[in-house]
Amino acid sequence: MQKLPIGIQSFEDIRKENYLYVDKTKQILKMIENGKCYFFSRPRRFGKSLTISTLEAMFKGEVELFKGLYAEEWVKEQAKNPAGVIRIDMGHLTAYKNSDELNDSIVFYLEKFVEKNKLDVSLNQKAGKLLLNIISVLYEQFASVVVLIDEYDKPITDNIDNLEKANEMREALRPFYGLLKDCKEVKFVFITGISKFSKTGIFSGFNNLKDISMTEKYSDIVGYTQKELEDNFVDFFEQPMKKFSFTKEELLEKIKDYYDGFSFDGKVRVYNPFSVLNFFDDSNFDNYWYDSGMPSFLAKYLKEHKIKEPKEYIQKRVTSDFISSQEIENTSVESFLYQAGYLTIKERRGNILILDYPNEEVRSSMDRLYLDNFYNIKDFAGFSNDIWLSLESENISQIVNIFNEALKGVPYDDYKNRDEAWYRSLFLMLLSGAKITYFSEVHTFKGRSDVVIVFKEKIIVLEFKFAKNSRGISYQRKKGKEQIESRDYASTYKSTKKVITAVFIANDEKRQVVI
Repeated sequence: MQKLPIGIQSFEDIRKENYLYVDKTKQILKMIENGKCYFFSRPRRFGKSLTISTLEAMFKGEVELFKGLYAEEWVKEQAKNPAGVIRIDMGHLTAYKNSDELNDSIVFYLEKFVEKNKLDVSLNQKAGKLLLNIISVLYEQFASVVVLIDEYDKPITDNIDNLEKANEMREALRPFYGLLKDCKEVKFVFITGISKFSKTGIFSGFNNLKDISMTEKYSDIVGYTQKELEDNFVDFFEQPMKKFSFTKEELLEKIKDYYDGFSFDGKVRVYNPFSVLNFFDDSNFDNYWYDSGMPSFLAKYLKEHKIKEPKEYIQKRVTSDFISSQEIENTSVESFLYQAGYLTIKERRGNILILDYPNEEVRSSMDRLYLDNFYNIKDFAGFSNDIWLSLESENISQIVNIFNEALKGVPYDDYKNRDEAWYRSLFLMLLSGAKITYFSEVHTFKGRSDVVIVFKEKIIVLEFKFAKNSRGISYQRKKGKEQIESRDYASTYKSTKKVITAVFIANDEKRQVVI
């Protein structure tokens, strides 16, 4: 049985050390044969670095790594005339605080490349000149050169909360990247990143740089399709099937709900590889996406901009050019959330795209992102787990206590102009983290119930009311109960063994909830 390559981005390590590799060389080969210069954007943990590593091995003609893979014959031919490959991972640069230190960091990286490959290149040069000299020496040796750049935008996104510094980094990178556009020795260029910023020298300089990030032809070049999941992970199905008493079909449906749904063209859906690998490793439907660490640039950016509550991004309409090359200063929240993997393309309607959360894992991650960074509720998992246990034991009073404990972390200023909907939304975020099945604003023929929580043998119907002060609590409690009874919200669930109803009242005066 093969090992699961969790966190391993080296194609060579995967192939030599008996790790499972989902063969993407057919898609990669199609890209090589159809063009010369590419830009490719995907969220973190999606396989961009592994793709870079695979391209490096292919162009170097490392035949032994491709036995049994789609591109094996192509690599055999390539081995007769291998290319000189220079690979630059901007995420591996040493620390830098300004443009001069960034240049020094790139120089240090390139000098290490020169030493490792024993190239006859003079050192102690500026980054751009050093890169050109390396390319020239590699061309003399191999007659063709391939340039692979991973995370081209990291020096910019790392400083997204400081526009002055982000622009300084952008200006420092522009001449470095711009050198490649007129470099005739370069046979193939592949550049990855999260964001597509203008004025970096890549998009303004490369007239022939093709952005394949939203192209259907290459939509599954990273990530796992449904077929790839079922074909490659069949040996790993038994353990979770046994643990959860699932049939194969039930297991696949559950995995799909949690980890599938990413689409970058509005048609092809793929799984996040990191989450799938972790699921099969420990057989738990956990939130691996959030626990693996949110991109620091996203947290910084969202704190400086007006991010809406998570529910506002459900079925979000945007124009199809919403992530086209843009300046740092006017990048939209939706664009960053999409490029970071929190939103995906659910549907394409002409020039309109419908964005939404791809799956349960990411929806829960968005709730946690919001609670952690805007409501200062840090023990998200603890509160959610306690709520689940209290709901399961039908202890509504304890749920209120847990909710109020969570509210204590919310900054005072965030209570200004809050209403019933705000308290309800916060509660739903905690339910999401507890993996509780719920429905919000459920319509019946007599009205609309605020929250319906679904367990296997019971239904819990909650109404949220808002009281400005303590005097209004009794009135809102009575009003809520009458509403539940007169509109007969419970009647919809008569087939269920037990229906529990309760009224949650948000007391604005004391900033807490009572029942």
